[in-house]
Amino acid sequence: MEQRQVGRSGLRVSRLGLGTLTWGRDTDELDAADLARAFLDAGGTLVETSPAYGEGAAEAVLGALLAGRVPRDDVLLVTRAGGADRSRRGLLASLDASLQRLGTPDVDLLLLDGWDSRVPLDEALAAADAAVASGRAAYVGLAGCTGWQVARSVTWQEALRRAPLVAAAVPWSLAEREAEQDVVPASAELGLGVLGGAALGGGVLTGKYRHGVPSDSRAASTHLAERVEPLLRGRPRSVVDALATAAEGLGVPPLTAALGWLWSRPELASAVVGPRTPQQLRAVLAADAAAPLPGAIVAALDDVSAP
Repeated sequence: MEQRQVGRSGLRVSRLGLGTLTWGRDTDELDAADLARAFLDAGGTLVETSPAYGEGAAEAVLGALLAGRVPRDDVLLVTRAGGADRSRRGLLASLDASLQRLGTPDVDLLLLDGWDSRVPLDEALAAADAAVASGRAAYVGLAGCTGWQVARSVTWQEALRRAPLVAAAVPWSLAEREAEQDVVPASAELGLGVLGGAALGGGVLTGKYRHGVPSDSRAASTHLAERVEPLLRGRPRSVVDALATAAEGLGVPPLTAALGWLWSRPELASAVVGPRTPQQLRAVLAADAAAPLPGAIVAALDDVSAP
């Protein structure tokens, strides 16, 4: 699997990231172990989690795997710090709780999640410095921020010669291209790599919802439907139809074309997907092995999905 540099940092990650959104809730530890092993065996490295996933359940499942079935050195571990309390104390407490659930003294990349105008910027970023200085995080970045927030944060750290911010995580797919209006160009200009979350639009870009809502899908669940439903109508629906046509012409599944389009973006460090089952992961790994999309197809998908 291709390894990509994260912005201008020395950090390199697999161009496909394994997300753990469903772990501990819809994906049990046995299936999670199969997912992790297959992903790592295929050359993947980046595993993304968050204390918000299942209220810590995903981190706990991942921690159980790291304690035995999955060598910690094989994983480039990414988690978030944030939540309701984005003070320095709150961010570091969030990180410490994550480390306890993960059963590890450190993470490879810590993302400060969200923005709170009530907390001074210097205070929030001081948590990033403390995490790096203490060895609890090797690198730090941002998640859930706008372009101007990314720019201000990076400039602040650079001016004070403090821990550099190396990555920005944001939803990015053919179904959600809003990040290209601010976060992606700001990150490229400032030397950050972009982690594209929900790279398959919550499963929408696989084409599974074209003729209805499967009973075992995210759109049918009580805890994920709110995230998926907006992508089932309007422009995203038209994008899915065009994607299916392009994929049929290439003789590949829609998800292969969707990921191929995202991998063609030079600003992207890793496209993060969250397969719920080993079968779903196999389809994603097959996409990684496919040939790059022809330039004409990339351009056509650009046009039909432009925000």
